[in-house]
Amino acid sequence: MLGSGPSATEARQWNSEYWTHLVAINNAWRVRSDWDMCIFPEDLPVERRPSTLSPAQQLVEADDFVPVQNQFGGVVYAGGTMAFTAAYWALGALQPDVMAFFGCDLVYPASGPTHFYGQGTPDPLRDDVTLQSLEAKSARLQLVAAAQGCACVNISEDESRLVFPRARLEALTEMNPVEFDQDTFEAIKARENALGYYVDSGRYWECVDRFDAEALAEIDALWLDAPVR
Repeated sequence: MLGSGPSATEARQWNSEYWTHLVAINNAWRVRSDWDMCIFPEDLPVERRPSTLSPAQQLVEADDFVPVQNQFGGVVYAGGTMAFTAAYWALGALQPDVMAFFGCDLVYPASGPTHFYGQGTPDPLRDDVTLQSLEAKSARLQLVAAAQGCACVNISEDESRLVFPRARLEALTEMNPVEFDQDTFEAIKARENALGYYVDSGRYWECVDRFDAEALAEIDALWLDAPVR
């Protein structure tokens, strides 16, 4: 899972033997030409999308990722930013054993470049009821992935809002999903279901008045507190 963080260009030097699929998020397709999927939201300008594709490459848009993300509870609980949306799509569509994240640390320096291409908008930091805790959303992703038999790891060495274990690129095949308490996991999912913040279209901003920020923050806290080992 390749994002657009300032260090993303380091991935240009990597040997592709270490992964089966390279999923480029938003502008990250510009880092390497051998990406397999490029995933982006509806509002990414056309001029910033790939214009030419090889026969093996695929564009993943809202019509593709919204139904898959809905299988895992939907965008309100997953978090309304593309790092998480892309991950849930990959989890459902590709069914990986390991999802390794790079350039997805969701940390934006006060000065200097915020993205590998220079200054960009720090989308995950916007005032959004689904993004009150990026750490909690990553904790949820880690457990949902583990329940599918998939490990989430961070191969960046930078400061990160992701709570995943760190890993080396060449050691990805050695990584296993975190172990977690199934009863706790099911209880938190039940809280989500009871709250009922499900938006089939994925366009949650059109009905944001439905959502209680405090109730979502309580669920965030449960994901953060869920024990893993």
